[in-house]
Amino acid sequence: MLLYFLDLFGTAVFAISGAWLACRKDMDLFGAMVLAFVTAVGGGTIRDVLLGAVPVFWIQDTWYMVVILASTLLAIAFRKWHWQTKQHMLIADAIGLSVFTIIGITKAQAFGASPLVAVMMGVLTGCGGGVIRDILAADVPMVLRSEIYASAAMAGGAVYVLLEPVFPHTEVTLTAAALVLFMRLLALHKDVSLPRFTLPKV
Repeated sequence: MLLYFLDLFGTAVFAISGAWLACRKDMDLFGAMVLAFVTAVGGGTIRDVLLGAVPVFWIQDTWYMVVILASTLLAIAFRKWHWQTKQHMLIADAIGLSVFTIIGITKAQAFGASPLVAVMMGVLTGCGGGVIRDILAADVPMVLRSEIYASAAMAGGAVYVLLEPVFPHTEVTLTAAALVLFMRLLALHKDVSLPRFTLPKV
């Protein structure tokens, strides 16, 4: 039950980030709704389709749609708070990333996916929506830049599938989620990033 409420919390945070990006791009209400929706549930939707888990989760449980709608309207109404709450939103986003990653892995395992596929489904759940959002907003997706984001989800997912056969489920879940959260917050606090690669000048 706690994981479910954290999932709804992450959905709200991701929806707000999508709506605020729409505001920065001078989009209308429909544009804000689209970016909020794809950010919040885009990755999980692709995951469910790939796994054959249809109808997808937000069709089965309409609370996700209610949360997205309410979050979008609140984000637009209080858009002037965007810069004042930026750091808090980044922390909340990191929590959402850790929760979405674990949910993606456990759902993939429930459908018989191999450990490697399960990890990739976890990364897709946590990062896929943000990729779609950035593409629609004509930005380079954050996961393709040097920020530690998808790599944090991948590391946490790897820890989960390695420890899950040996240790109790609750402990493994908390450990993997904590690793994702720690790596993301460390990257934000210390401005740590992955190395960039450029072509040498001729």
